[in-house]
Amino acid sequence: QVHLVESGGGLVQAGGSLRLSCVASGRSFSRDFMAWFRQVPGNEREFVATCTYNGGITDYADSVADRFTISRDNSKNTLYLEMNNLKPEDTAVYYCAAAGPTWPVRRVKYKYEYWGQGTQVTVSS
Repeated sequence: QVHLVESGGGLVQAGGSLRLSCVASGRSFSRDFMAWFRQVPGNEREFVATCTYNGGITDYADSVADRFTISRDNSKNTLYLEMNNLKPEDTAVYYCAAAGPTWPVRRVKYKYEYWGQGTQVTVSS
């Protein structure tokens, strides 16, 4: 059975940093896209960042492109999201996603097959 488990969320002041982790088990994702999405209650789940199988190519939502960094360690089956200069509008539940899309649809949440349960990030002003 495949599991994605996120961790690293929490409460931080504006301008602060957090590092999210997503550990996968049950299968290897070393040949798949992995991504981060986020969701605020009442809103659609939105794309944050994605990377190719080896992390060599990345893509970011415009709102986070100069502040967040996605990376992965396939030897640990783990995906990361380094978040710097956090803003109150970054407050959301952050979800890890894996496998499914090709490059043209890398931002489309319905294309990802596996999802974690989410980790809450709260940024206070």
